[in-house]
Amino acid sequence: MKLRFFFPRSLAGQLSVLLIAAVLVAQVVTLAFFAESRRSAIDAAAREQVLGRIATLANLIEETPDAQRGRILAALGTNRLSYSVTAEPLVTGADTVWPDGETRDKLDEIFGAGREVRAEFADGGRGTGRRMMAHGDDHGSADRPRLRALPPTLALSVRLADGAWLNSETLLPRPQLWAWPVVMSTLLTVIAISLVTALSVRRITKPLRELAQASDRLGRGESVPDLTERGPEEIARANRAFNAMQARVSRFVADRTRMVAAISHDLRTPLTSLRLRAEFIDDDETRDRMVDTIDEMTRMAEATLAFARDDASDETSRNTDLVALVEAVSADFSDLGHDVTVSGPEHLDLPVRQVALRRALRNLVENAVRYGVRARVRLERSAAGVTIAVDDDGPGIPEDKLEEVFAPFTRLETSRNLETGGVGLGLATARSVVRAHGGELTLANRPGGGLTAAIHLPAAAEA
Repeated sequence: MKLRFFFPRSLAGQLSVLLIAAVLVAQVVTLAFFAESRRSAIDAAAREQVLGRIATLANLIEETPDAQRGRILAALGTNRLSYSVTAEPLVTGADTVWPDGETRDKLDEIFGAGREVRAEFADGGRGTGRRMMAHGDDHGSADRPRLRALPPTLALSVRLADGAWLNSETLLPRPQLWAWPVVMSTLLTVIAISLVTALSVRRITKPLRELAQASDRLGRGESVPDLTERGPEEIARANRAFNAMQARVSRFVADRTRMVAAISHDLRTPLTSLRLRAEFIDDDETRDRMVDTIDEMTRMAEATLAFARDDASDETSRNTDLVALVEAVSADFSDLGHDVTVSGPEHLDLPVRQVALRRALRNLVENAVRYGVRARVRLERSAAGVTIAVDDDGPGIPEDKLEEVFAPFTRLETSRNLETGGVGLGLATARSVVRAHGGELTLANRPGGGLTAAIHLPAAAEA
């Protein structure tokens, strides 16, 4: 399974994970340095303690009769260290420096100047022997194998005043690098930093979530209050830009709608005047043609005015059962004797503006029963949102006209009969309503004949 499946998708989650990972890496590196320093300090202290003990014992043995030396050495020996006095040294020659890089001054400080000391250090964890400088011996010899396997071992041979050698072998303690207090301290530090990071990142990204929700609602045509300009400077500027954009868009749409409504309203008076004058024309054929043309223009003006009024209406979105809404529209047409059926889930809730969406759906169903004999309405839910499809059995629309028919006052019906051809605002109105919901209205010819008009509405944004 790929790692990205476990990586959070939200900005807050990703920032939290990255910051926690950085803290963990820093803590591990710090612990590694601390553990190495601790190990070196403990090793140095243990070796210095052993050397001091051997120096004291050497002075004591020199003042002790030969008959008593064995008893003293046996009494001081343990399972981790042993002593012996022999004619030959246990450590035979050395030419390497002190393990910690110190010079023979260290041996002079502990054993006194002039005493010959030979020492060998075997690091059991590394598996190779290391020699310390043989104090008072400038001649080198080859390295010997390590004295013991585990743990590190320090072997010393100290020349006594009578020429004998005091030998010792000491098993040095191996320090516990990862002590529980250190581990618990690291764990508590990571937990504390994680909590502070999570809370801080969530507070910083909250304005971004509000901006995303407001953008989604604005795309659906809803009225969105101005966002509070808070958070980091970049986020506050984004909110400020969103508020300014929303104000400009609202003014533009309102001005355009008022202009269209005013033009349509003003046209009614001269059209009425023209119709009255046409009635006084003596030629019946000319009079009838003029009256029909004036009636058509009047119907177009009325439809345009109605379209502008609906576009200017400020309807609030409400959570709606789309299945119930579709069934209500279907029942209206069925009561008029049209063949309309509905299929889909039992319930399908989505926040919409009910009146506007009902009008768009009525336009589609009306077109289906007018030009396609019958209407079959299907509702489908998907991850992207909801689809309301209206299928008919009509002749369809030429492929090159599928987009053109959405233009206002476009009619494929070539007659001048307003009862059969309408004024050409039905699809334009329906698409305007759907796009105001953040969706899209599409037309497609069915393979077996007929047309499918599909309303695609996006899913509600998550809080």
